[in-house]
Amino acid sequence: MKIGVAEPVKDIEPPKRKKSRRSGGSSNRPSGGNNGGGSGGDGGPSGGGGFDRPQADEPRDQAPPDKAKVVTWFLLIVVLMTFGGLAGAYVVIATNRVAEWRPFELPIQVWMSTALIVASSLTYHIAQKAIFANDHQRLRRFLIITTVLGAAFISSQIIVWFELVNRGYYLSGNPYAGFFYIITGIHAVHVLGGVIALGAIITRSSTQTEFGPEQEYRRNLARAVGWYWHFIGILWIALFAMLGFWK
Repeated sequence: MKIGVAEPVKDIEPPKRKKSRRSGGSSNRPSGGNNGGGSGGDGGPSGGGGFDRPQADEPRDQAPPDKAKVVTWFLLIVVLMTFGGLAGAYVVIATNRVAEWRPFELPIQVWMSTALIVASSLTYHIAQKAIFANDHQRLRRFLIITTVLGAAFISSQIIVWFELVNRGYYLSGNPYAGFFYIITGIHAVHVLGGVIALGAIITRSSTQTEFGPEQEYRRNLARAVGWYWHFIGILWIALFAMLGFWK
């Protein structure tokens, strides 16, 4: 540089900005691609830019867990353990033949109770077939019949207890009579629980005359209650055979 002579200062070129990694296209693409158009840059719905790509939709039509099935299986296990313990104690005492063990002939009402519980199991089977066939009227009719038969079974057990009291058999003093009252009483409570469940199904079936969105839930509920009801019926036959013929 010469002294006394001013040289023009060249414009300093600003540093080039690094291309953002968020930019999906090359620098030669037209700027119109950034306006949310087709396959351009950051704002485009299909660009490779700043917005996360939508993931594949998860299936939304998954069936809800069958809670009625789980609860029913739990109840059946509890019932089986309860009556298994009672039956084991009964067999042990009956086999030992203690002096206080005085069996008696069962009243005729016990046979009537057996016929009622078997008939109720058959009518519930028909009602369960009706719900899978979407026959609403037939379902409601046989559910009501089953409920009436279950209530009649409980009534017949109460009559049996009054008959035994009239004969002089009480809960204490005779182990055989004590087992009879306890076993039939606990079984009647479980039948009452089944009657309440039947009432719940009848209520649901009466609110809608057509099978709507609740159809699958209602079928699952009917299937679970059917397992319980048939199990209680089979259990009564086993208890009746034990009390009547294993003395």
